Amino acid sequence: MPPDADPTTPGRPDGAQPRRGWHTWRAALVDTRPLRRPAYRRLWASTVVTAIGSQLTAVAVPMQIFDDTGSSAWVGASGAAALVPLVIFGLWGGSVADAVDRRTLLVVTNAGIAVTSLLLWLQAFSGSRSVWVVLALLALQQACFGLNAPARGAIVPRLVPVEELPAAGALNSTVMGLGSVLGPLAAGTLIPVAGLPTLYLVDTAALLVAVVAVSRLPAVPPAPTADGARRTAGPRSIVDGVRYLSVHGVLLVSFLADILAMVLGMPRALFPELAERTFGDPPGGGLALGVLFAAIPAGALLAGFLSGSFTRIHRQGAAVAVAVCAWGLAVAGFGLSVSLPVAALFLGLAGAADMVSMVFRGALLQQAAADEMRGRMQGVFTVVVSGGPRLADLLHGTLGQALGARVAVTGGGLLVVVGMTAVVLWRPEFWRYRPRSALAPAGRS
Repeated sequence: MPPDADPTTPGRPDGAQPRRGWHTWRAALVDTRPLRRPAYRRLWASTVVTAIGSQLTAVAVPMQIFDDTGSSAWVGASGAAALVPLVIFGLWGGSVADAVDRRTLLVVTNAGIAVTSLLLWLQAFSGSRSVWVVLALLALQQACFGLNAPARGAIVPRLVPVEELPAAGALNSTVMGLGSVLGPLAAGTLIPVAGLPTLYLVDTAALLVAVVAVSRLPAVPPAPTADGARRTAGPRSIVDGVRYLSVHGVLLVSFLADILAMVLGMPRALFPELAERTFGDPPGGGLALGVLFAAIPAGALLAGFLSGSFTRIHRQGAAVAVAVCAWGLAVAGFGLSVSLPVAALFLGLAGAADMVSMVFRGALLQQAAADEMRGRMQGVFTVVVSGGPRLADLLHGTLGQALGARVAVTGGGLLVVVGMTAVVLWRPEFWRYRPRSALAPAGRS
């Protein structure tokens, strides 16, 4: 057939060929291949229903604490109350996820999160004004989440083939990004109409739907040991996971990439100062502050909707390195901006780069780690992703005070590029990394 011939399209009654431009755009949109797998579709559905619900609780807790105490210091204390159990149980949860059936762990921990949301509703509905009760329930909920997150990440490679892992990561990240935008808007709408306690109740209902969805997943037992012994969870198992990470350069660099990007290049602690002193907001906040906080997730969400344009890339290590450097350059550009639209554009580009980096870091972690270690690696991933931005707040707040906000932001972005380049030169196998075949997925039928 000549190169310029117009072949017919299989399955089309008229043999017509769809317009090539439509195919190009369609391929660039969200890559939905993993949703053809019933087991993954159930897992993803559980994420869909909880993405907004979890954001309702994320708004309700600090709002209730501030209403009850009138103190931003107490609101800040809620961050510490959430982070400490998340770190501890995130690491332990990774060990547990490698020792038990991951479906069972998801069912139990989702049920635990639902119970804590119900208790949060009960204390708010009863008119309790004890901030310690709220902090205790928040800590308990984050402990359950710390146990849940590693299993949720480690189960995916058993549900979809290895070549679809980036697409699965993009689907999950897009839903979470959408929840982070719509959830706060829904909270702001519901509080005046239905009251703050209702936010907890809606989250509880969403979590119960998630329990039903994950209970219908196929069984995902732990990978067998070489000698047939039963796997156990505990400190020794966690140490084995850390040792495993230290000798696998590709995995180590994937975590370092996230640490570099988030700790050195996440400037959100300086948004209030920049909004007022650079972009003209009145004291107390205004439009610029909202734009700065919304720009990064908006860019990430847009990249998620266009994930088909990058999820088929095979040079995943190189994709992470380039995306992290792009994040650093965009943050540096934001630091140099004096116009709010330009600043928002750079932050949006940073968010898009972060989405690409996150998709391939997640896929790389799921592919490069042996199945018996995936839970523990996901536990470390949970700790890094949660702790990095909080360390960034401390670092940027301190340096912004000492050096000036724009210098701290611009310098941090450039240091991300320098640091990522140095790490790739140190571990060149990361730049060359391509996915290899993984365990045969379970539950594809």
